Amino acid sequence: MWRVLILALMTVVMAGGIADSARAQTAPKSAPRETAPKSAAPSNTTAKAAAKPESKPGGPPAGVAGGAEPTLIGQFGTWGAYSATPNGKKVCFALAKPSSSKTNPPNRPRDPAYAFVSTRPAEKVNNEVSVMIGYALKPGSESTVEVGGASYAMYTQGDGLWIKNAAEEERMVEAMRKSADLVVKGVSAKGTETTDTFSLKGLSQALDKIAQDCRR
Repeated sequence: MWRVLILALMTVVMAGGIADSARAQTAPKSAPRETAPKSAAPSNTTAKAAAKPESKPGGPPAGVAGGAEPTLIGQFGTWGAYSATPNGKKVCFALAKPSSSKTNPPNRPRDPAYAFVSTRPAEKVNNEVSVMIGYALKPGSESTVEVGGASYAMYTQGDGLWIKNAAEEERMVEAMRKSADLVVKGVSAKGTETTDTFSLKGLSQALDKIAQDCRR
């Protein structure tokens, strides 16, 4: 199942620290954490892949990613471009962590957040956007992504966000290519409000790189 493969590949990136943009930040241990759930990504076939921030060391589960570890094919600003071939199927993705994160109440510890754009030719998927927000989202809460002066509604499950209206995704990606920042807002199961700002510097080049690499 491709969601499991993506998760395994992301596990390698997070645990191995292939690029600075993929390294997790250690949150203080003296306060309650807004921790992410252990559940998998949504089972709906239109759902996007989300990854878990706190991965177990040692790489992907045996037999899941077919032994194919992600390769950093380019670092562009805050965005790392990666490729892998799990079980013989090419996967490419761009990954970045926020340039700034805020919580309300202030300074609430949480797991790291990441923005993730994947291309999977075998599934005819191109530039699929998801956000791993780093905590269990409040059930039924509304989350949004703001970019290029527009706001996009996101559906949530566990610690993952995906665009509600898939028809808007191409327009959102084009806005991300041209804009300076992506702002993600969410509410945790404990009621903590979060605002994560991702710099989009280098994203356009990262997407061009993975598009080129995934054609091979």
